[in-house]
Amino acid sequence: MKVPTFKPNTKYSYDDYLKWNDDQRWELISGIPYNMAPAPSSRHQEILGNIFGLFFNYLKGKTCKAYLAPFEVRLSENDSDRETFNVVQPDLSIICDRKKIDERGCKGPPDLIVEVLSPGLSAKRDKIYKYDLYENYKVKEYWIVDPYNENIEVYILGVDQFDERQVYARGDQFKVSIFKDLEVNLDDVFGDEPFDLI
Repeated sequence: MKVPTFKPNTKYSYDDYLKWNDDQRWELISGIPYNMAPAPSSRHQEILGNIFGLFFNYLKGKTCKAYLAPFEVRLSENDSDRETFNVVQPDLSIICDRKKIDERGCKGPPDLIVEVLSPGLSAKRDKIYKYDLYENYKVKEYWIVDPYNENIEVYILGVDQFDERQVYARGDQFKVSIFKDLEVNLDDVFGDEPFDLI
């Protein structure tokens, strides 16, 4: 299928996004289109699967639900598709307000978002652009998972912005701020044996 052609200095909306019927996945941040990374690595998927399994088991019988990418999260002050300029596909979204869910995904901020880093530009996008976006739209908790250095950066929303960054590495445990009785063991997230990059 035809890949959309983007004009410089043009702000695109969710209405435009819906017309891009190519085989690629896109995100919009402040109206700027970003092509999603190629198929994630096996390591990425293994770690994401471990995190999803943790939440899936914990959330059984509870109101909150876990959603894996591809899953569109639309962030806007306006209900109009033409006035929505932020559409992201987090690796994992935890959503407790079921009214935010529709057939397209989620309209409004998830309670918790997990992004697992991939090499290249997606790391910059997750650490800068999406960080700012999630903070601005009041995501309560944001994790940036680094599969190569085996750590998780956790940001918890304060009054108007994310509080100081907490970094957890293999061997650490921490409590999920939105679920006080859920504890994460990093050895469970990254697997039984340290990952060898060679």
